[in-house]
Amino acid sequence: MFESVKNAFKVKEIRNRIFFTLVMLVIIRFGSQLPVPGVNREYFANWFAQHTGDAFSLVDAFTGGSFLNMSVLALNITPYITSSIIIQLLTIAIPKLEEMQKDGEDGRKKLASITRYVTVALALIQASAMAIAFANQGIMARNALNIITAIVTMTAGSAFLMWVGERITENGVGNGISIVLVINIISRLPQDLYNLYQQFVKGKPFASAA
Repeated sequence: MFESVKNAFKVKEIRNRIFFTLVMLVIIRFGSQLPVPGVNREYFANWFAQHTGDAFSLVDAFTGGSFLNMSVLALNITPYITSSIIIQLLTIAIPKLEEMQKDGEDGRKKLASITRYVTVALALIQASAMAIAFANQGIMARNALNIITAIVTMTAGSAFLMWVGERITENGVGNGISIVLVINIISRLPQDLYNLYQQFVKGKPFASAA
């Protein structure tokens, strides 16, 4: 195995693809720490800690801590995954989309373009719901400018991750969206293991990540 990895790095094209993928992943992890403007992160962390153990923990795992940090990547790639599922299901119900799917490379490009538009629309809806709900909870200032800024920021963050995933697929090692999802989950492992140790070994409640 190690010999195969070593040989892979000897090939310039493969080495460049691996390097490109690593750079993109570093950018993602950096973006997951950039907070949405106007959000009270300390208040949100306390609110999140009160809901630990339910669906919020699963969401935070999929987003690699971006949700807990209320970063610009808080929505992560979930809108894209949802959009892909919706388009796949619609290809069964809508003959026009089914034709596109069977129309070779051109058809797949059209479906990919539709998926992108649906992704942005879903991200906009989710970001709007989150921003309004968090403003009502006092997690962020309750004024139009802050809410609009949060909506635009989170929507742009989700679109950016979709773009990164596609670039990794084209210029990196492939399966960009899957790689983004996996690196998010892996990045949470140290904190999750620490939480399990605190709860089951020391009998303390879960600690929230900053």
